[in-house]
Amino acid sequence: MAHPTFQAVSISYKTAPLAIREQVALSEAEVKALTLKAQEVFGLEEMLVVSTCNRTEIYVAGKDLDAPGLIRLLAAQKGISPADALAEHFVVMADTPSALRHLFEVAAGLHSGVIGDLQIPHQVKQAYQWAVDANAAGPFLHRLMHTVFFTNKRITQETAFRDGAASVSYAAVELVEDLTAHLPHPRILLAGLGEIGADVARTLADRGFTHVTLTNRTRSKADALAHSLPGFEVAEFELLAEKCRHADVIISSVRMPEPLFTQGFVASLGTLTYQYFIDLSVPRSVDAAVEELPGVLLYGIDDISNKANAALERRLAAVPQVQALIEEALQGFEDWSREMSVSPTIQKFKQALEQMRKEEMARYLKNLTAEEAEKVDKITASLINKILRLPAVQLKAACHRGNADQLADTLAALFDLQQDQATA
Repeated sequence: MAHPTFQAVSISYKTAPLAIREQVALSEAEVKALTLKAQEVFGLEEMLVVSTCNRTEIYVAGKDLDAPGLIRLLAAQKGISPADALAEHFVVMADTPSALRHLFEVAAGLHSGVIGDLQIPHQVKQAYQWAVDANAAGPFLHRLMHTVFFTNKRITQETAFRDGAASVSYAAVELVEDLTAHLPHPRILLAGLGEIGADVARTLADRGFTHVTLTNRTRSKADALAHSLPGFEVAEFELLAEKCRHADVIISSVRMPEPLFTQGFVASLGTLTYQYFIDLSVPRSVDAAVEELPGVLLYGIDDISNKANAALERRLAAVPQVQALIEEALQGFEDWSREMSVSPTIQKFKQALEQMRKEEMARYLKNLTAEEAEKVDKITASLINKILRLPAVQLKAACHRGNADQLADTLAALFDLQQDQATA
């Protein structure tokens, strides 16, 4: 008796540079189109596609995975040629335990660029919803994903794995949230869009900030980033002073040998309310002396890094607990999967017993009154259920021991159960 298979192909920041990953990143419409095409071409029934900035992964349940074919299908949809050049960046997980463990670990954030990433659980839930929408989720995937979500809930509630912001950009945005909690629509100015500045911009968007202005010495860089962040505005770098006057928070990651935001520059802004500066630059782009000005508060890279490092240490310390919860969930899911594999045998056994009962009832009903027939029917039905109970319990117990196949085959042979009905 074959147990349900679960396999995967994965391309991630660990196997491919951003230039490759962005070529295979899939929107909701593209995920659904790929799913429908894969169902048509490969006859797949259960399939999950997870696509984020860090990874694109395809999980297939119930049928052996044609990994090269699936990668070629993805390449064709995205217009990538030759497909073979793309295939070298993919990892194939052809055995069920590896693919299952990988999905649990990805969903938990163990494989994220920022360990314990708060976005990935939401992204996996979204992927599952898209699978449901495309009619690509059956009993196996439904049970699996709800087990994944329940495990994630336990990780959040029972460990420190998702406490705090474990990267500089996350920590910076978390600080912005704290500083502007009293403002309905905080105005953010982000100056400098290098790697960290761009990451902060994307994190601001993820956290729901909408009144954000981007400025960079190279305007095209700001335009390209704003294009992917709906609602964000772009300002010429020469208009920095004007934009600063209207901002509640100024985040600077400008690389310059001398501070861009000097005490004199900030004083000239004439800000009448509190204004927060967050300096993520090394060397510093905001002069420490600005904090001597009334209403100006400055947070430097050390403040942010300490916040991120403390959170990262807590998360790393919680990794063994997370792995233990995942192992527990995997064992429980494996037990369920094995029980599902013997379920057809139990059902067939029940049908065989019921058929015997009906045949014997038919022989004697003609000699019974309606009242007597009803009593006999109830007695024999109850008897069948009691006879069925012990083999069902023993089969499920054998699943936990790992020897259910032999017992199921014996039961099938004893009662001449059709083998094609007793396998899954």
